[in-house]
Amino acid sequence: MFSVTVRDHMMIAHSFRGEVFGPAQRLHGATYVVDATFRRAALDADNIVVDIGRAAEELHAVVAELSYRNLDEEPAFAGMNTSTEALARVVADRLADRVHAGALGDTARELDGLVVTLHESHIAWATYERAL
Repeated sequence: MFSVTVRDHMMIAHSFRGEVFGPAQRLHGATYVVDATFRRAALDADNIVVDIGRAAEELHAVVAELSYRNLDEEPAFAGMNTSTEALARVVADRLADRVHAGALGDTARELDGLVVTLHESHIAWATYERAL
């Protein structure tokens, strides 16, 4: 399996519901380093997994939709604990929509999978992996 990873970052505000979250139940900020890894079993006709420039642009567009926002106030997240794990899935699903729509080029529609990792810090991160 071949893969290409691009990286960006986002800064959000949110709070959590549930005793398990302790002080994070209060409104707080988080800065994530976001890695998106695109996978395919065979390279395309240009001998690449995906156009790195387009992949970086689309990842940036997805994180820009989330950055500098209080996710507690966003209708798309109503009733949802926006944990690192849940946000990794949101980013992956939004990127997958862009792949299927052709935003990363026609050959990107032949990608096999996508992995999104949100790094909370240098010692903690969460990953969501999905087929395309």
